[in-house]
Amino acid sequence: MTANDLSRLRLGKRHFHALDLSRLLAAVMVLFWHYQHFFVPPVERHFNVNRKIQPWYDMLGWFYDHGHTAVQYFWAVSGFVFAHVYLADPEVRRRFWPARIARLWPLHLLTLVLMALLQAIYTARTGTEFVYHTNDLKHFLLSVPLMQHWGWQVDQSFNGPSWSLSTEILAYLAFFALLPVVRRAPLGAGLALGALFLGVMLAGGPNRDVTACIGYFFLGCAVYGAALKGWLRPALLVPAALALIAAAFWLKGLWRDGDAATIAGTFGVLFLTLAADIADRTGRLRFGQKLGDASYGIYLWHIPLQLALVLLIDATAGSRDIARQGWFMLAYVGMAIAAGFISHKLFERPAQRAILGWWRARTAQSGA
Repeated sequence: MTANDLSRLRLGKRHFHALDLSRLLAAVMVLFWHYQHFFVPPVERHFNVNRKIQPWYDMLGWFYDHGHTAVQYFWAVSGFVFAHVYLADPEVRRRFWPARIARLWPLHLLTLVLMALLQAIYTARTGTEFVYHTNDLKHFLLSVPLMQHWGWQVDQSFNGPSWSLSTEILAYLAFFALLPVVRRAPLGAGLALGALFLGVMLAGGPNRDVTACIGYFFLGCAVYGAALKGWLRPALLVPAALALIAAAFWLKGLWRDGDAATIAGTFGVLFLTLAADIADRTGRLRFGQKLGDASYGIYLWHIPLQLALVLLIDATAGSRDIARQGWFMLAYVGMAIAAGFISHKLFERPAQRAILGWWRARTAQSGA
């Protein structure tokens, strides 16, 4: 494709601030889903928590019960954002993987090592691991390159939530390999690939988490393709979003596993978010960009923070009933959000600049 052809693949809108803000809110949803870990005693394997004992369950029950669906939303948003950033980039082959490595791996490796240390302390005290029990050398070595959820795993391990990053790496590989196809027809190719992989997942095919991730990712690309055609306007997005959300509740009533409902609900929320973005012509949602920057840190720090608090509670109070208190829940959520912002400013961005700087210097040296 020529430069002029590629330029047609980028929307005039540079940033999607509501989309950025929604990433922060999705990360907070995951915090509510994992809050139940505070009530998991030292047991050998899975323990079913009565989620109704969690603070303000009457008001927040949906988030406690369904916060894990934010992961699928992350995948769909990633597809949309990657299409926006890379479809029109003539240097994508050179820049793609250095950018991904610089963005993902520094914090992933830091929290992986920290979780290995915290799990060792917890195991020494209790005789078993905290929530994620498959913490052997094999899974550590698989976790380093983010390959721990490609089908070779026994279960989630170490910093458990990183499993979704592992599946997303395969979505990146698929996007990178199929970029020429997606560039020729972002909407058609995205729809076909998304429907194919999600269809395999719904049919009970192998590696359902991987196929689901790739499916959501390419449907996110398809949404971007629809935006390139000018189809995404608030007047269309809002009723379509409401119809999808209504369909999600209906589908949930039909099938208890909830996969079809999650697909409908995910894209309903994505449509509402894009409607807010497109309607925001004066930049009132500009603050969302800075808030969204913290989402990756929140996602990877909240389990190490949770385990550190559990170790502290077990060593002092002796009872985790303190986690039933609303103030404790708010404190935990606040600490996780603060960790996300601090991590982004003091660790993630400096590490990203250092890696990309090293890569540019190395590339310039090899080309000299």
